Amino acid sequence: MVHTPESSVPSFVAELVRAANEIERLTPSEVRKLLFRAITTVGDLREQVGIPASGTGHDAIVGLNAVADHIERQSNEQMSAALLEAADLVRTLWVVLDSGVEIITIFRN
Repeated sequence: MVHTPESSVPSFVAELVRAANEIERLTPSEVRKLLFRAITTVGDLREQVGIPASGTGHDAIVGLNAVADHIERQSNEQMSAALLEAADLVRTLWVVLDSGVEIITIFRN
């Protein structure tokens, strides 16, 4: 498990929001790199919080990965929305981790 340094998470969230708001200044490759960084960060934060990835189409990470994989087909609006969604995921998980709340998952068949 990679521990995310405390100061880097809020600055990364700000970077994602800034990129979403200035999407016309970024290349698709830069957006892809930001999305992949966010996907990695979300995975790490989920692990630290105790939330397993579902890997299904309902998992936001799957959607972000699809956008990143096909970034050349995305409009500026779609890329901006994906960056904002990534920022929200990172921010939310960071708040949960920072709060010290313990997450317990129960799997039922």
